[in-house]
Amino acid sequence: MDISTESMAISMGVLLLAAFLLLLNKSSASTKTHLPRGTMGWPVLGETLQYAALRRANRGRDFYEERRKRYGPQICKTHLLGSPVAILHGSAGIRFLHSNENKLVQSTWPSSIITLFGNSLFGKAGDDAKDLRATLLTFLKPEALQKFVGTVDSIVNEQLSRDWVGKQQIKAFPHIKRCLFSVACALFVSLEEGALQDELYAHFLDLLTGMMKIPLDLPGTLYRKAIVGSNQIRRILQTLIEKRRKDLASGSASSEQDLLSFLLCNKDERGNTMAEGDVKDNIMMLLIAGHDTSVITVTMLLKFLALNRDCYREVLREQVGIAHAKGEKQLEWSDLQKMKYTWRAAQETLRIHPPSEDTWRKALVDISYGGFIIPKGWKLLWSTNSTHKSAEYFDDPEKFDPSRFEGNGPSPYTFLPFGGGPRMCPGNEFARMVILVLIHNIVTKFEWDLVDVNEKVSVDPMPAPVDGLPIQIRCLSVASLSAT
Repeated sequence: MDISTESMAISMGVLLLAAFLLLLNKSSASTKTHLPRGTMGWPVLGETLQYAALRRANRGRDFYEERRKRYGPQICKTHLLGSPVAILHGSAGIRFLHSNENKLVQSTWPSSIITLFGNSLFGKAGDDAKDLRATLLTFLKPEALQKFVGTVDSIVNEQLSRDWVGKQQIKAFPHIKRCLFSVACALFVSLEEGALQDELYAHFLDLLTGMMKIPLDLPGTLYRKAIVGSNQIRRILQTLIEKRRKDLASGSASSEQDLLSFLLCNKDERGNTMAEGDVKDNIMMLLIAGHDTSVITVTMLLKFLALNRDCYREVLREQVGIAHAKGEKQLEWSDLQKMKYTWRAAQETLRIHPPSEDTWRKALVDISYGGFIIPKGWKLLWSTNSTHKSAEYFDDPEKFDPSRFEGNGPSPYTFLPFGGGPRMCPGNEFARMVILVLIHNIVTKFEWDLVDVNEKVSVDPMPAPVDGLPIQIRCLSVASLSAT
């Protein structure tokens, strides 16, 4: 090649590269121009501080409503918990995400949450998530849970007798939280009350308190405390796994006695059992997802029944009828199926105070929605409160009204306290079971009044009354129940 030919080739190459870069720049500019409206907030922090502050004040819906009014009714952008985020509003946004699961989007959580829960369902997507969810549901489906109703009834009775009877005033929330943690420990790992369960509970609280905080892994931060808590939970679970393997080998434990045995013994289609690390991560996840859902629902239902006496009387009538029919026998699965009004009251509680206000997805490709482009890799977010507390979907949405759930109930994609579609929380039937068992026992054994009818609720990361819902309690007698 002579010099003139070589120069021409270089020139052509430079021109082609320049054209490519110009095209790339125009494409990038075009994509940027068509991003959803909104603000990404501060560097690194994004809008996480505003988001967290409004949640703590039980004004999480305001975060979304302010942006919906400012940037449009369908979609806006922000930056939360270390990720760029597109927020989709209303039932149309929820329908879009559910109908495009594993096509345009995959279920996900912020990377800070995935770090804490490792190889749990929180961090799985696609076929891996589908397979793991199917495994967990084998243990958590109604047919499998039926045999545990009596165990739950016995634990609840014991705890109420010890911690409630003889007291004139208690803080309901921490008592319910500790009671249902004992229930979860019994059903998931057969761990009875004692020093080890107390230690596990302390680490569980550290994890829960820091899991939705700014993800700074630095000494003294709540997120660092959550990391330490999750690792300590895994350490305790590893001890339980080692003991269980010995008990299974000797025949002193069965493969179906609890979730731990089930996960250790269950084999997939290829004949493989779940790795021990995955067993620990998924049990830890279910302690959060199944346990806390039940705690906040029972706690806030006690508040709503105290404030709505007609609803209370209807729940009491239903539960007393079941108590009379069963006599001294433990509750059975068939009893729970009779608690129709009580469950409607629980559903209305879940509408007003959904345990998880936000659901996350990840864009698998560039997505066109509402006239904008959501880039591949961005997180997509929808809030249950964007529909649960919207007058567009529920008349007088702040009113407690269990009758909303009569007949066919709310419209599709408007009531999703457990998520929806293929990613509905696998622990929802477990939560339903323990909610109904605990409400039955409280309603048939106690009357209560609120100490502070105006007590506020904070969401951090799940709803909770700021003072623990102090209540004045009185034991019900057999005679008073008979007269009801």
